Parts: sequence; C-alpha cells; structure tokens
Amino acid sequence: MTDSIMSKAATMEIPINSNGDSRTLAEDDGLEQATKIHWNLDEKDLQQVMVSGPNLNETSIVSGGYGGTAEGIIPTSSIKGPSMHHSNSNPSMTEEATRGIAVEKFDTMKKWSINTYKCTKQMFSERFGRGSRTVDLELEAQVDVLRETKSKYENILRLARDLTNHFYNMVQTQQALGDTFADLSQKSPELQDEFGYNAETQKLLCKNGETLLGAINFFVSSINTLVHKTMEDTLMTIKMYENARLEFDAYRADLEELSAGPRDANTMVRIEFAQQQYQVQREKYERLRSDVSIKLKFLEENKVKVMHKQLLLFHNAISAYFAGNQQQLEQTLRQFHVKLKPPGSDKPSWLEEQ
Repeated sequence: MTDSIMSKAATMEIPINSNGDSRTLAEDDGLEQATKIHWNLDEKDLQQVMVSGPNLNETSIVSGGYGGTAEGIIPTSSIKGPSMHHSNSNPSMTEEATRGIAVEKFDTMKKWSINTYKCTKQMFSERFGRGSRTVDLELEAQVDVLRETKSKYENILRLARDLTNHFYNMVQTQQALGDTFADLSQKSPELQDEFGYNAETQKLLCKNGETLLGAINFFVSSINTLVHKTMEDTLMTIKMYENARLEFDAYRADLEELSAGPRDANTMVRIEFAQQQYQVQREKYERLRSDVSIKLKFLEENKVKVMHKQLLLFHNAISAYFAGNQQQLEQTLRQFHVKLKPPGSDKPSWLEEQ
C-alpha cells in the first residue's frame, strides 16, 4: 500500500510557471497545456523510458496519471548486463534509482518545452509587431553584405563552370579537327602542305587550350572553396547567433513582464529565477556575437587575399591564350603553382575497363 501511494505521488503533475520554476504558482493556460503534454505520459511511453534505463533484475514501475492503478510491471530479468549477478540488491534502492532516471528525463523534456514555448512566443510577437528585439545595426549590416556577396560569388562560380564546359568542348573539337587534318594530309598528296599547316595549328591551339583549362579549373576550385566552405562556415555561426538572440529576447521579455507585475513573495522568487536565466542567455548571446564579429573580419581578409590571386591568374591566363603567347601562358601557371594533369590521366586504365 505504501509503495502504491508513493508511486502515485511520484507521477502527479507538477505545475510549471512561466519562468520554468517548479513551484505551485498560478500560470497561463498556454504554458500549462505545453507542459502537460510531456508530464501526462501514458503507460506505454513510460515503459519505453524505463527500458532505456540501467539493467535491473526485476523492477516494478507504477505508471498512470491521476489515480492510476499499480499496473504496468516491466520484467527486465531477460535483459543481460554487466551487473546482472547482483540479484540480492535492495528492491527499494533499485526502484528509487529507476525513478531518478525517469525524473531526470522528464526534467529535460520540461526544460525543452518551456524554452521552445518562450522562443515561439517571442518569434510571433516580433512577427506581429507586439514585441521588441535586440538589434546590432553594424553587425547586421555586415551580415547582409556577406549574404549578398555570397550570392554574387555563386553566380561567378556558375558562369566560370559554364565557361569551363564550353571551352573544354571547343578544345576537344580542335583536337578532333587536327587529327582529321593530319589524316587527310597523308591521304591527299596534292593538299598535303595545306592540311599539314592546319593540323599543326589546331594541335597548338589544343595544347594551349588544355593549359588554359588548367588555369580556369584552379580558379573554379578556389572560388568553390571560398563560397561553400569558408563563407558557409561563417553563415553557420551567424545562424547560431540569431538563435541565441531570439532566446535572449524571449527571456528578457519574460523578465520585463514579471518585473512590471505585483511584488509579492512568490513573484520575487520567480523574478530572481528569471534574472538567472536572463543572465545565462545574455552571456551566450554576447559570446556568439563576438564570434560572428571575429569570423566576419577574418573572412573579409581571406576573401581579399584569395580573390586578388585568383583574379590575377584568370586575367593573365586568358590574355596570354588569346594573344597566342604560349610562353607567357605557361609562365603564368608556374607563377601561381598550377599543376596540369598529364593528357589521359582522367581516363580509366585498361584494367578498370575490364
């Protein structure tokens, strides 16, 4: 009988106020409904929670809500673990340990639901113009510039890839045309010299085209790394900063609402707890804001350094190719340490083709 009463008391609903303080205070209906979802678990859900706890020889868990019967026995004797040989352990101690694990999981759910409720409330308040938000004008301007810059660089990357594909097709066509001219120079004695000149010209253009393709591919690879790795990493930090800002404003609004109300003993306790939560969120927000500022600064320096090198490479390589200056083209690639793949390196070996 005593165990049954204790079991029922352990599963009774604990009312939660708007600050997450587990005290018997009045609270609004929205938060009460949000917390009841996680506390009024049915027997099946509670069993799943208990099974994930430590391995016990024989544990009886009382489930149910208000006035539930002492049913829902979970036999765990079939579960094997490293501590199964302790069959003479105190049943009350094992039951207490199991309940402690369940309470810990319920507490995690409770904190998550309260935080989600506060952030959702703050988000809708900002969207409908009923709540205020913390704004860092200088930092948000830098973030907007970064997003716009990333969009433009993505366009450069797309166009450079299109250029690479078109130019690669042209080089392949020149190579096929040169082979055809060379073949006809052998089979047409009356036009041997004319076909031979054109074959040599097309082969030279093909060789220079492959060199230019190496420069363009290096340019594309560097821009791709800058856009999809360096910039994306900074934007991920910015996303974390924006989430921290929303949480900070949610707890700030909650503290302001409590401070504007009556100051009785119970309210003062709730205000004190709200101030602690507010301070935690403020420190998190300021830390992430500092991280974003530092990453934006380093990103700008890295972007200027990378683009200065890549734009100079792109200009010199294109100019040397269309000027027909083979030596200048090869010198440009050596200057920027661009290594060309040997012809046919992309083709599979005869063993791979089998």
